[in-house]
Amino acid sequence: MRRAIPLLAAVALAGCSGQDMQKQPSLRPYEASTLWHSGTSWQPLPEGVVARGAGARLLAIAEPPPLDRPLVERGERMYRDLCAPCHGLAGDGDGIVVQRGFSPPPSYHSARLRAAPASHFVEVIGKGYGAMLPYGDRVEPRDRWAIAAYIRALQLSRDAPAADVPDLAEALR
Repeated sequence: MRRAIPLLAAVALAGCSGQDMQKQPSLRPYEASTLWHSGTSWQPLPEGVVARGAGARLLAIAEPPPLDRPLVERGERMYRDLCAPCHGLAGDGDGIVVQRGFSPPPSYHSARLRAAPASHFVEVIGKGYGAMLPYGDRVEPRDRWAIAAYIRALQLSRDAPAADVPDLAEALR
C-alpha cells in the first residue's frame, strides 16, 4: 500500500505537464514553410484526385434520367415540400417565407430562367445561389433532375397557347 500511493501520485502528476493540445504549433494556409518544395504550407492535390464516392455522384448529376410522368410527379412532390415555401406553388417567388418578410427569390417565369437549361436548376439545388442554401447533401441527383423537370413543366404551363392544351373531355378519359 505504501508503494501504491506514491506510484499513483507520480502517474497523476505526469498528466499535469502543462502541455495544451489546443495550443500546438501548426501552419496556416500559404504560410512560408521549409517542409515542402513549394515553400508554402498549403499543397495542391495531385492531378486526378477525386473525393471517395464523388465519381458516381458527379456522373449522376451529369446524366439526366429519362423524362417521364413518374419523374415529373416526383419532382412536383419534392418541389412542394422543399421549394414552394420560398418559390411559391406556381414558381412566382411568392412563397410563405417571402410573405413573412424574407427577400423573394427570382420567378421561374422570368426570361432569364425560362432560357436556362435544366442543368442550371440541378446545379443551383445542389450548390445554392444567392440567399438559397445548398441542398446537395439532402437531395439526391436523380431527385434534383425531377425537381428541374417539374420547374420546366411550371414554366411551360404559364402562358401556354390554347392549341397546346389537350381537350378537357379527352384528358379526363
